[in-house]
Amino acid sequence: MNEPVRPATAPRRRRAAKTADAADTPAAETGRTNDPEATMADILDVATREFAAKGLAGARIDEIAAATRTSKRMIYYYFGSKEGLYVAVLEEAYRRIRHIETDMHLEDLEPETALRRLVAFTCDYQRSNPDFIRLVMNENMHHGEFLAQSRLIQQLNVPAINLLRSVYERGVHEGVFRSGIDPIDLHMSISALSVFNVSNRHTFSLIFKHDFDNPAAIEARRDSIVEMIVRFVRA
Repeated sequence: MNEPVRPATAPRRRRAAKTADAADTPAAETGRTNDPEATMADILDVATREFAAKGLAGARIDEIAAATRTSKRMIYYYFGSKEGLYVAVLEEAYRRIRHIETDMHLEDLEPETALRRLVAFTCDYQRSNPDFIRLVMNENMHHGEFLAQSRLIQQLNVPAINLLRSVYERGVHEGVFRSGIDPIDLHMSISALSVFNVSNRHTFSLIFKHDFDNPAAIEARRDSIVEMIVRFVRA
């Protein structure tokens, strides 16, 4: 934690991947077949679980290296530092969800149908990716300190708001949605309802003696959230 924060940028990681085939790089230490892109993806995958489970302070580079059959030196070579790896994990987590969102072709759907699909997707994705929720919660404990260092994450989230804004404005134009709603506020409401299903399901299950992991309960809760959002924006 006392290391300076030097998150590897995407260009740097690409350069590292290209040069890692050389015999004098850390890749030669492990005896693995030189496949830098696959190695980096493996490191990010394991590091995601490690940071999600233990947070930045609790995660151990030694354990990530052991689980990926690499070395601390190789991880630092690719990502610069423990904090650099953490930032890269955050970037990859946001890249995945935003990539799927932008590939949903919501512009081809009627506004209400598009909104329903987006909200349902958000609920399902958060539910299926609890590590993403834990990473976001962990970063909030750091007051967004490391997320703020990534231009990529900030750039990735602009299309997400633009996508929702486009759906909403089409609905207003067609008279099916009421005007005066801030797309960022709407995005926050969708996220809040979706995240709570993951972040609080264990405590809610224990307090109210209700199985929130039951498939029927999951589907009913998702449908309820979709309906709440749609009714909120309807004209």
